[in-house]
Amino acid sequence: MPDKASDITGLLNQWRHGDQVAENELFDLVVPDLHRLARYLMSGERKDHSLQATELVDQIYLRLTAAKNRDWQSRRHFFAIAGRIMRRYLIDHARGRPDADFIALEGMENFLPAETAKIDLALTIDHLLNRLADEHPDWCNLVEVKYFLGLTDDEAAEVLGMKLRTMQRMWSDARQWLFEQAESGYGKSAHS
Repeated sequence: MPDKASDITGLLNQWRHGDQVAENELFDLVVPDLHRLARYLMSGERKDHSLQATELVDQIYLRLTAAKNRDWQSRRHFFAIAGRIMRRYLIDHARGRPDADFIALEGMENFLPAETAKIDLALTIDHLLNRLADEHPDWCNLVEVKYFLGLTDDEAAEVLGMKLRTMQRMWSDARQWLFEQAESGYGKSAHS
């Protein structure tokens, strides 16, 4: 049986060159993983969120099909981009959410801090990951597959084509870098 990762890489290349059949086969293969990623990301959102995982996948599907001419390097590259697009879509959605439910000022402190803190955290993570992508693209890919896809160490090593111990050392370095950047206040001032 052919390797799913090489199938996806081949289909990405065919799709880029306009092969409609390859596009259909590609999305048949990746949609279950995109749903898994969307469910994972949505599990961290508020319970009354106006988006559902399926709607998030639909929005991302539209963005991915618009980017078909991108130089897709591999299955890993595709899912890293998909995860980044989903994360940014959720952040943009949170930023643009209309405040339809007006509450009296007396009760506002019970509602705003948690929501504001969650949006601030999402913005901080977004800025730190953008900076990490510029400075250490491999580390950023690893953070995205571990954190946003929720892969285990073994799964992440396999997806990234690394030895387990190498991936674990890189994961430790990436986490340390993110922690140091967050502690230094970079994230707090980056989106102000």
